[in-house]
Amino acid sequence: MLDDALLQKILIEKAYLSQEDMLQSAQLATQDDVPLQQSLINNNVLTKALLGQAVGEYFGYQYVDLQKQKVDDDIFFQIPESMAVSQQIVAFGKANGTVQVAIVDPTKTEIIDVLEKRFDTSIQVFITLVQDIAYALKRYKKDIKAAYESLLDTISDDTTEDIEADDAVEGLTAHVANLILNNAERNGTSDIHIEPYERKSLVRFRVDGVLSDRLEMDLDMHSRVMTRIKVLSRMRTDEHRAAQDGKFRFVSDAGEAIDVRVSVVPTKYGENVVMRLLSSHGRQFTLTNLGLVGHDLEKVKENIKNPHGMILVTGPTGSGKTTTLYAVMKLLNKRDVNIATIEDPIEYDISGVTQIQVNTKTNLTFAQGLRSIVRQDPDIIMVGEIRDEETAGIGVNSALTGHLVLSTLHTNDAPTSLPRLLDMQVEPFLVASTVNIIIAQRLVRVICASCKASHVITDQEKKILQDNGEREAFLSRIGVSLDNLRLYKGNGCKVCGDTGYAGRIGIFEVMIMDEQMRQLVVNHSDSDSIKAAARQKGMTTMLEDGIRKVLDGVTTLEEVLRVAM
Repeated sequence: MLDDALLQKILIEKAYLSQEDMLQSAQLATQDDVPLQQSLINNNVLTKALLGQAVGEYFGYQYVDLQKQKVDDDIFFQIPESMAVSQQIVAFGKANGTVQVAIVDPTKTEIIDVLEKRFDTSIQVFITLVQDIAYALKRYKKDIKAAYESLLDTISDDTTEDIEADDAVEGLTAHVANLILNNAERNGTSDIHIEPYERKSLVRFRVDGVLSDRLEMDLDMHSRVMTRIKVLSRMRTDEHRAAQDGKFRFVSDAGEAIDVRVSVVPTKYGENVVMRLLSSHGRQFTLTNLGLVGHDLEKVKENIKNPHGMILVTGPTGSGKTTTLYAVMKLLNKRDVNIATIEDPIEYDISGVTQIQVNTKTNLTFAQGLRSIVRQDPDIIMVGEIRDEETAGIGVNSALTGHLVLSTLHTNDAPTSLPRLLDMQVEPFLVASTVNIIIAQRLVRVICASCKASHVITDQEKKILQDNGEREAFLSRIGVSLDNLRLYKGNGCKVCGDTGYAGRIGIFEVMIMDEQMRQLVVNHSDSDSIKAAARQKGMTTMLEDGIRKVLDGVTTLEEVLRVAM
């Protein structure tokens, strides 16, 4: 959303409002607890057209009213919903080979660069308003239930021939499977769950880390869809009593190739399937748009320049560890270095990087793959996960012999990673000699830009921030007073499905290894001692990074406490 202060400057400089009128409007917006842009229109201070014209004049772009503009769905749906919501941008048409996009805040030049690569053509930028974007984004929310009912109606009541009926049902099944996959991709879904129960089957999507119900099917359709998914995944369709794993690739309506990792398990009422959706071409990830900023970002960028050693990213499953490693690899990916990875699975393709997929059927494990990679003359090695003693030992020895090794661990925070490596029987002096930096992280949901509103900090929120000495000290250190402090939340709207959130971002804890830290490892010090030493050196914890993002209006205190406590 366009910053209120910048909007005030634009309207005064372009003589759309006087200083006095602007002051009154700003006060009214604060009083109503709504963005200035929305307040100006709601109170008839400016028409939507005049407001759009003013912003367009300032930035040198034309204003487009998305509530009146015809939208080309083939172009529109090529931007995933999660990106459109978080960046407040939509594509609405194409003219003379140039894709036309409308954005609320044109200072976000990075997203334009991303879209030029995505569409592989030039972009024509238009200015639009928050209300227009919210209206346009409703296109993503086409009800999957209504679409499903429409598909069921495609079987004609007068189809009497058995062959015709069989063909119609088979075609319907394929359409239902495609409907589920495409709707999931449009909504930024990471996992699709199709679960059988006694009288029905339930389809659920995990979006921004949270599962929600999307569709009910009868058990006959569930069985047919399961068979379709098994065929696509090259699984045995006659096996219903054993767990099976597989994968397939589909091309979405937006033209994007999506790799789908499939897990099927037998349950009391039938087979349950979970499908993980993975973009096959790699996204335009940077450490900054993942949420790593300020001093922590500088520490990471400086540290990855080391030609050897280990960079570890730690956190629970689904916390974005692999994505962070991909962002680091993109910074390191130059023509004068050889980068090789061993992954399970390969989540995103990176041009110029040799990527190897774990395959237990051929005994290609992380450890075996790592042994093979070392003989491929690599400069940089990425191991998807250090799961066992063997992989840990080979990884540490690779770092000791002149390679830069990137990997992940399952630990709660950065300091705990060092004792964890010792538990894997890696010698303390080897850990101390090789580990350069440890990044711990979690993912928090981002407040929806379309329904974001501020409020004066509540007594409960004050209590949470004041009851802990470390939190109080952190607030004091960054110069924040809780008196009349304004925080933000999403009120819920159609754009975010009434959740108040749209998209996710990381909160981080970056721990640098120095001589004192290395000595603590050699002495078998526990994680509390390591954490205390890191804190003395200025390490910001994940909780503190989360609180900073709360103060910046990125997320809510409730969300940070949910994942970081």
